[in-house]
Amino acid sequence: MLRRRKAIIQRIVIFLAILGPGIITGSVDNDAGGITTYSIAGAIYGYKLIWTLIPAFVVLLVIQEMNARMGIVTGKGLADLIRENAGVKVTFFIFVGLLIADIGNTTTEFAGVAGSMEVFSVYYIMHLLSESNATYANVYRS
Repeated sequence: MLRRRKAIIQRIVIFLAILGPGIITGSVDNDAGGITTYSIAGAIYGYKLIWTLIPAFVVLLVIQEMNARMGIVTGKGLADLIRENAGVKVTFFIFVGLLIADIGNTTTEFAGVAGSMEVFSVYYIMHLLSESNATYANVYRS
C-alpha cells in the first residue's frame, strides 16, 4: 500500500515537472499587450479564428520539444547552437531581429497598460511616464 502510494506520488511529481515549463511558456504572453490584442480580435472576429488555436498549439509544441531536446543533449542554449552552426554574422542578425521584436513587444505592453488605464479615466501620458519610470527602476535595480 505504501509502495503504491509512493509510486503514484512519484508519477504525479514527474508529470508536474514535465508540465511545468509548458505552463510557464503558455502563460508568458498573457500580459497587457496580449490581452488587449485578444480582446480586440475577439470583438472584431468572434469565434471565426478559434480554429487557429490547433495549428498554433502544434507548432508551439514541436518547437518547445525540439529546443528542450537540443538543450538536454548538447548542454548548450539556443544562441550557442545557432552561433556554432550558422556563424557569428548570422547569429548577430538573428539577434538584431529579436531585439527589434522585443522592442515592439515592450511597446505593446506600454500601449496595453495605457489603454487599460483610460478605462479608469487616467490620462495615458501620466501613466506612461510612471510606468516607464517603474520599468527603468526595475531593470537597472537588478
